[in-house]
Amino acid sequence: MSLQAYTAATARAESPRDLEYRLFGQVTRALVHASTVDASDIATRIDALDWNRRLWSTLAGDCSDPTNALGAPMRAQIISLSLFINRHSSAVMRGEETFQDLIDINRMIMQGLSGGASPTQ
Repeated sequence: MSLQAYTAATARAESPRDLEYRLFGQVTRALVHASTVDASDIATRIDALDWNRRLWSTLAGDCSDPTNALGAPMRAQIISLSLFINRHSSAVMRGEETFQDLIDINRMIMQGLSGGASPTQ
């Protein structure tokens, strides 16, 4: 099967929510892996943090678009999380923080995307 055919089939079979869930899963796995490598493995740590930052930056950019279908409070929360992710990632690289908060946030987002969030969340 050609790459184009595979991409087209995936696009038809996967909802945007499923795609976001899958992407968060991949990024979160990279963060988990990076959290287990030796601190001297800077490349692995930087790659995972950068990928996570880019994901959140993209989400924030989408949320800053006034035509975004999400409500304004939810968009504002995502933008705030993106800012936190950026600051916290820098602290992780300086050795002042751990990966765990980033991993936990991504997992909570994944839970929401899967429909597993409780009504009070």
